[in-house]
Amino acid sequence: MSNLISYAEDELNRIGMTEDSPDEMNVMMRKHIMHMVKEFSEEGHSGFSGRYALNILTKLLDFKPITPLTGEDDEWNNVGYSHDEDYWQNKRCSSVFKKADGTCYDIDGKVFWEWGKHDDGEVFKAYYSGSGCSTPVTFPYTPPDKPIYQYKHSDAEPRTPPQNEDGFL
Repeated sequence: MSNLISYAEDELNRIGMTEDSPDEMNVMMRKHIMHMVKEFSEEGHSGFSGRYALNILTKLLDFKPITPLTGEDDEWNNVGYSHDEDYWQNKRCSSVFKKADGTCYDIDGKVFWEWGKHDDGEVFKAYYSGSGCSTPVTFPYTPPDKPIYQYKHSDAEPRTPPQNEDGFL
């Protein structure tokens, strides 16, 4: 048995994803995950080739492009009519859209955050997305691995105390 297979089995056991788990979903997921680990292990990759293959495989499994988007016509699906205009969605990256005027944007480009406070007084960062979270796209475009995290004090109810990026005022 390879080091990778032993390592994967041990890590899955640590989270309760065992072969004899009472949770049927855990048993099924363990079987599927271990199948993929065994297939990968049997390829005999070195550290370099394994990392190279894993980088590409991860992007493909996440439906992320492995080369920059071009914006060419064959990359788009018309997804309908909204706000009095047609919209297109990129076939290679589902978070990228195009308006009828040709303007393109990535709806996963930005995530807002603000400070929150639990009833016990514990302070935390609250993350949210919505209006204003999309970022402009120009081609060629490589979607980022992570969104831009931007501080923005929400005016949503219930109101939190006055704050800035450093904390509550």
